[in-house]
Amino acid sequence: MSPSFCSGRCSAALFLVISAVPIAYLISLELAVPSTHVFSYQSSGFFRECAKWDNVGRRFLVSFMDGGGVGEIVPKDSDDVLEEVTLVKDVDLAGNASLGIVIDRVRNRLLVAVADLLGNRYSALAAYDLSTWRRLFLAELSGHSKEKTFADDVAVDEQGNAYVTDAKVSKIWKVDVNGKLVNTITSPLFTPPGWYNNLVTLNGIVYHPDGFLIVIHTFSGYLYKIDLTNGDVSNQVTVIDVSGGTLRFGDGLELLSPTKIVVAGSSSSKLVESSDGWRTASVTGWFSSGMVHRLVSSATVKEGRVYLNHIVGFGSKKKHVLVEAVF
Repeated sequence: MSPSFCSGRCSAALFLVISAVPIAYLISLELAVPSTHVFSYQSSGFFRECAKWDNVGRRFLVSFMDGGGVGEIVPKDSDDVLEEVTLVKDVDLAGNASLGIVIDRVRNRLLVAVADLLGNRYSALAAYDLSTWRRLFLAELSGHSKEKTFADDVAVDEQGNAYVTDAKVSKIWKVDVNGKLVNTITSPLFTPPGWYNNLVTLNGIVYHPDGFLIVIHTFSGYLYKIDLTNGDVSNQVTVIDVSGGTLRFGDGLELLSPTKIVVAGSSSSKLVESSDGWRTASVTGWFSSGMVHRLVSSATVKEGRVYLNHIVGFGSKKKHVLVEAVF
């Protein structure tokens, strides 16, 4: 047997062994059963960015990262695998991703952040009637600028104004109740030191009933408070002093109460609490579903229980999971 032949066979064998390690690891993760309740559903796509519980409609609404659109999952009394039903699939937005969503129940509408996932050349906010799924407006946010943008998540205030985070350029677009782009919120605080901290910037966002926004900066883990009640909003940005753990790589946010939020993240999701109006806050709870390969991206509350959306579906039927988080 020649040395070159042996070398070739050994290299091939080594490659197979090395390749088998991550595959075996993924299989073990997929076969692991979470310790908490899980909603499983079959889907038409592999990637689902955001899920929110619609209490009036008694359904989860999910956004389609791959190709854009919105679907619903209606829970049953049994633990059977559920089916996703497509509700929205706009032809004129084909090729763009539907990302963060928020239910504006007062106005019976769903707001959806829309973005060009790979090229970052298009960002928009779409609004849909929750009963008919007629599109109410499409607010183009990127305009004709050559600047790359990425509309990632959205929150809505009591007047129906929407606030959309730009995860590429560290800014927030404000869109009024009729779909008109009003202004852009910027701040030097949105750009922490270090290029590596700004690969993915402003992401999850929620509106607090006391009149301010809470926003997560993904790669740095900074948490911001933005007061909407006092003049120039860009001058009302502060960094919340968070103790008890890092929020680095935090993605979606969910407001549980005036003093508690959930920060959804892939390695672990965190419960964060504040007793001083979000001047400071503390990490008081942690939860990991064990499904790190599925990538946690958002959180929602169904009848007092927090559920985490996982982006990636697996298998020929593209099975997705919503896992209950217990902190």
